[in-house]
Amino acid sequence: MHGLRLAYGSVVVLEDIDLTVTAGEVVALTGVNGVGKSTLLSCLAGFRPPADGAVTVLGGPPRDNADFWRAVAIVADQPTWYPGLTVRELLDLVRMTHRSRDGWHLPADELIEIFGLSARADASPLSLSSGQRQRLSLAAALARPSQLLLLDEPEQSLDAGFRQQLATLLGEQYAGNGGTVVMATHDHEFALAAGARVIELSDGRVIGDDEYDDTGDEYDEDPDEDGPYDEDDEDADGYGADAGDQEDAPDDGFDDPVGVTDAADIPDPARRDR
Repeated sequence: MHGLRLAYGSVVVLEDIDLTVTAGEVVALTGVNGVGKSTLLSCLAGFRPPADGAVTVLGGPPRDNADFWRAVAIVADQPTWYPGLTVRELLDLVRMTHRSRDGWHLPADELIEIFGLSARADASPLSLSSGQRQRLSLAAALARPSQLLLLDEPEQSLDAGFRQQLATLLGEQYAGNGGTVVMATHDHEFALAAGARVIELSDGRVIGDDEYDDTGDEYDEDPDEDGPYDEDDEDADGYGADAGDQEDAPDDGFDDPVGVTDAADIPDPARRDR
C-alpha cells in the first residue's frame, strides 16, 4: 500500500501509510487501541476502501470474489459457524472445499491435535470455550492453502504456552513455506516468537518499523485496555477486539466466514452482502 488515507467522516483513522510486505514475511501491526490496526487489516481485505492512496494485494486491488478469497484467509472476529457441524467436520469441510488447490496446509487430524481440540473434536463449535473457538478459527485458516493470512489479534483468549506454539507455527511453517502473515497484536513476546517485522502505529501513522526495544515491555501497558479477557485464561469472556479501531465506524465485515471457507464453492445463508 502507498499513501493510504482513510477517514470516518471528519475523523482521520489512517494517514499516509506506506507498507510493502513480501512473500514469506510475518508483519505485526502494533500500538495502543484505536490507532488503526484493525482498520488497516480491513483495507487489505477489501472491506474498507481508502479515501486516498493505493492498496495492492497479490498483484491487484483487494476484491470480493472467489479468486481473491482462495488466496487470502482471515481470522478476526468470531466467524459464522455452520450449524450442525462438529469441530472435525468443519475442518474436513474447509479442506474439501479447497481440495483441488495446491499449497501448504495441515490435515484436519493434525490440526486437531496441534490446537488441543482432540477431546472436543466431535462437539459443536458453539459449545466450545472462547479459547477453544479461537483455536478452531485459527486451525480452519490453516486447513486450507492460502498465500496471505490476515489475523486480528490471533493471541486473544489463548494461554501463554499456546501463544508460543502458534507463533512457531505461523513463523516457521506458514511463512517458512512461502506464505505471508499480516497481523495486529498487543503481545510483544508473541510477535518476537513469530519472527515478525514489527510496524508500530500511532494516531493512524507508522512511527516505527521493527523498532521494539530490548526491555521486553509490550506497547499495551494497561492490561485492562485490551478488553475483558485475561490473556492467560482461555475460558475468559471476550475476544480482545480492538474496540478503539471500531468505535463509531461501520462494520468491517470481520464476522464473515470467507476467511475460513470458500464463498465460491459453498453457499452460506448467514453471509452478509458487502
